[in-house]
Amino acid sequence: MPSDLRQHERQKRAILTSEEQEDFEVVSGDDITIKSYRVESHVTSRFAHTTVRSHVVNTGAKAQSIGFNVQIPKRAFISNFTMNVNGIVFKGSVKEKTVARNLYAQARAKGKAAGIVRANSQDMETFKTEVHVPPGSNIEFELHYQEMMQRKLGIYEHQLHLQPGRLVPNFQVDVYIFEPKGISKVETTDTLGGHFTDLIKVTTTGEKAHIVFKPSLQQQRKCSNCTTSAVDGVLNVRYDVNRDNNGELQVSDGHFVQFFAPSNLSPLPKNIVFVIDVSGSMWGVKMKQTVEAMQAILDDLTIDDHFSVIDFNHNVRCWSEDLVPGSSIQVADAKKYIQDIKPNGGTNINEALMRAVQILVRASNQGLLDPRSVSMIILVSDGDPTVGEIKLSTIQKNVKRMMREEFSLFSLGIGFDVDYDFLERIAMENRGTAQRIFANHNAADQLRAFYRQVSAPLLRRITIQFPEDSVSDITQNQFDKFFSGSELVVAGKVLPSNTDTLTSFTTASAARLDLTLETEADTELDERLARIHHSFPGFARQLWAYITIKQLLAERALAPTAAKKRKITQKILSLGVEHQFVTPLTALLVESEETNERFLADSPKDAKHGCCPGGGVTPVTLVYQHPPWVQTSTQPPPSHFNKGPEVWALPQQVNLVDNDPHFIIHLPQRNMDVCFNIDSKPGHILNLLSDSGTGVVVNVYSQPEGVSVTASTDNITFTDERNSHVFSWDATADITQDGVRIHIQKESNVTIAINGNIQVSVLLHRIWKKHPVNVDFLGIYIPTNNQYSPLVHGLIGQFSREPDVRVYDIHEGSDPLKNEATMEVKGHQIPVTRGWQKDYRTEKKRGSNIYCWFVHNSGKGFIDGHYTDYIVPDMNSSLQMI
Repeated sequence: MPSDLRQHERQKRAILTSEEQEDFEVVSGDDITIKSYRVESHVTSRFAHTTVRSHVVNTGAKAQSIGFNVQIPKRAFISNFTMNVNGIVFKGSVKEKTVARNLYAQARAKGKAAGIVRANSQDMETFKTEVHVPPGSNIEFELHYQEMMQRKLGIYEHQLHLQPGRLVPNFQVDVYIFEPKGISKVETTDTLGGHFTDLIKVTTTGEKAHIVFKPSLQQQRKCSNCTTSAVDGVLNVRYDVNRDNNGELQVSDGHFVQFFAPSNLSPLPKNIVFVIDVSGSMWGVKMKQTVEAMQAILDDLTIDDHFSVIDFNHNVRCWSEDLVPGSSIQVADAKKYIQDIKPNGGTNINEALMRAVQILVRASNQGLLDPRSVSMIILVSDGDPTVGEIKLSTIQKNVKRMMREEFSLFSLGIGFDVDYDFLERIAMENRGTAQRIFANHNAADQLRAFYRQVSAPLLRRITIQFPEDSVSDITQNQFDKFFSGSELVVAGKVLPSNTDTLTSFTTASAARLDLTLETEADTELDERLARIHHSFPGFARQLWAYITIKQLLAERALAPTAAKKRKITQKILSLGVEHQFVTPLTALLVESEETNERFLADSPKDAKHGCCPGGGVTPVTLVYQHPPWVQTSTQPPPSHFNKGPEVWALPQQVNLVDNDPHFIIHLPQRNMDVCFNIDSKPGHILNLLSDSGTGVVVNVYSQPEGVSVTASTDNITFTDERNSHVFSWDATADITQDGVRIHIQKESNVTIAINGNIQVSVLLHRIWKKHPVNVDFLGIYIPTNNQYSPLVHGLIGQFSREPDVRVYDIHEGSDPLKNEATMEVKGHQIPVTRGWQKDYRTEKKRGSNIYCWFVHNSGKGFIDGHYTDYIVPDMNSSLQMI
């Protein structure tokens, strides 16, 4: 653009209306005016796209530098940055770092380059740029970044740092959240000052939420006459979603994402060895904060947990050479031991970790560990090794060699003197995570917060599978552990298919359960996204790339060879460029085609050798073999994952009760079916089967040894001595506990098998919702070959001992289609009618006809006693002997 035209354009944009001049007069200060500052976030299915826009005017009489500083979360990827300087547009594009740097170097050699700086803070990263502009200039900055919301302690947190630096006439923050399953809660917290609390407005409508913060010019002032802004802090948006225990599977834009965060599960017992650095560098606030945190952490242990404490400097000391229960006496003794620690000496990390592993190995070899417990080491250190083995790669190999597959290592690095990369590598390589603890007054809070995230493991050996011909490029889908309040996320690409649905199959081991869950995708999600104005339609594609890159970065850090590292690097580069993510291996080149000027946004290095801030998703060692205590028969073999959990066939020969209720008793020795109705009153609970010898009772549910299953047309409730787990009819699931296996077939049936020799099936019958009379009902099917004890009884149970039955005098009845006869049974001669009842096992809508001899008067004469003898007071009652 010619210089005179550019000057004209610049002057034209500097002319303000009288209203604007009145506003700007009080905010200009140092002749730099922020005309507007807008932050807009679109969060769709936990994935956020945030845009920060700022319009700045140089209202001074001289040329000066205009800056744009934004703090973004470390886990976020910058996806774009543009500037408009007096009508000249600078557009950003993500390129391989070497390519971007070469282009930037060429521009710098011609004097047409400027820098964009990114620097680290505690948990944020600063994006900073400056441009030197003449007076009257208008500059518009626009930064885009994307991130996945990580669920911690039962909440997603979206943080927005708001630091405009000046009073802004047009200041507004909007956060739009869309969650297909619905938002269960949303709240905001801020460090902006108490007088802003009432200005943050939250609107929720089921699956959508809108948070807006729009203080006026006067409301932004630190005081009524101040010319400085009080807006300087963090706006936190915290929310959670409605969820099914089976998980949430979404398909959009040719990609899928599965979220898995079950609740209502008993925590797994923990075996923990705390390894605490007490070298001289820990003296002062670090040790004080660590001791304070450990007091609270130890109080959290339960009698079911086992633990020990190791402290190390140049020597290694064990509070206990063996794991001990988390009793109040042991906890009190450990707390006193930690309280008396005096930091001094060097740092022998290698020996400390070896001793910790040995404690776990010894306890495991001696059979002292609960087979379903979780074993972990938590390392707290503030420095590099100085005593014993000091070569980091050797320590890493030693730990890897000693650790067992069922052990995990979590590393906490205090301050910036520790090699965080090293702590991250040994944690990731041993099924754990690392976190930096900042050595300040709230270090104890940081330590406690981390422990809370891992203090309640709920599941082990989680695998989320999909049919092989339906998906590709799946992210990590096998996980060592699942902790309460967190969430497992798997994403991938959806292959073209003849079917409109995608199904996932999840297996996991809980405290007393083995789970197999089936989840179907929301196939109408794209249509819903198109209708919602503030959603992020491309979320699934970007979320998949985000997770994949994070996992590849972690794999790259652990790559055993240079060739492997190069291969992973190429994948990261390709994905970063394709999806426009600024990663540690890519850079954002911002350039103007009009002036050939270039800016370079490079990824910063973390302090103390750290290359890649915000390490991201942690890989774990995949578990392919089941330990000997796992009932492998309860999980389908790998080949079954192509079609889902095994389909339980309903038995061919059954005794059943259905509808009003109607009973059909099959007598296999005579190949005869006998039917009767029970005309009980509403609210009566009938006992169908009671076997005190095996502990099995069926009053629409099964309860062996404190385990019960209650089925209704709404849901299925599984209850043990401690907890209750509710499963809906709209998903397939497989649960195993204490010899009881429960298989739920979506919208069809639930089958309960006890110790492999007793089975009960409950069929769900859905009725047209607008039917004027009929309602949904359940049918109960009990095989005739169940292996009961001699004590079994009940309306159905009594027929496990087949009675002698003879039908004679068959003749035409009053209804020519129904013969009549006399049945001799149990010493009675009773009139019977030939008819049929419905069996809904194979044909759920209409049922198939089973021809039988119908006994009138509620089965009188065919059943022992009167039907009222089988009424029990509540669902948990056994039948008293008749």
